[in-house]
Amino acid sequence: MEYLGAIHSKYFPPVAMLLEGRVNMPVRIYESAKNELIVVVSDIPIHPSIAYIVSKSLIDWAVSINAREVVSVAGIPLENEEHIVFGAATTDEGIENIKKFVEIFQMGTISGIAGSIVTECASRNFPAISLLGSTHSQNPDPLAAVAVIKVLNDLYNLSIDTEKLVREAGQIELEMQKLAEDIRTTVEPEVGPPNPLSMYG
Repeated sequence: MEYLGAIHSKYFPPVAMLLEGRVNMPVRIYESAKNELIVVVSDIPIHPSIAYIVSKSLIDWAVSINAREVVSVAGIPLENEEHIVFGAATTDEGIENIKKFVEIFQMGTISGIAGSIVTECASRNFPAISLLGSTHSQNPDPLAAVAVIKVLNDLYNLSIDTEKLVREAGQIELEMQKLAEDIRTTVEPEVGPPNPLSMYG
């Protein structure tokens, strides 16, 4: 996928992401013109106090570029050996489209930025689905990500290869756990009222 740009805010945790020695922005935007797909990737948690402004900014942008649908992806901790993918949608058509591939999330809440994004879509009658991969703990789980990617492949006729993710799952999980701990130590307990986010490429 082609790198388009990043989202930056002074209210994000003060961290730089490193990959093979190169500094990357923690919240990045990629595009696959072939698949008519734009992906926003966040390597950091979005603080609840700014979830609304982040969600509103993302959906404002999605509307401005004539996006057809938004897909929100997150994890949900469950005491279950199997990696299950739960799904929800803002429209009846969305539920029909996903019910063959996921277990419909009948009742409950979607917390954090993932929930804020689909709530923003629902308030605008904008088509959106939420995919929640079951994890074994609160920490990032690469195999849960694999399960969600397989659903995305089926839903949108994609061919995202998960072999490397499966092969290196143990190492990735350790690195992501360390990253999560590092971020927890840098986040202040209180975050002030946010200003509008800046997006740039």
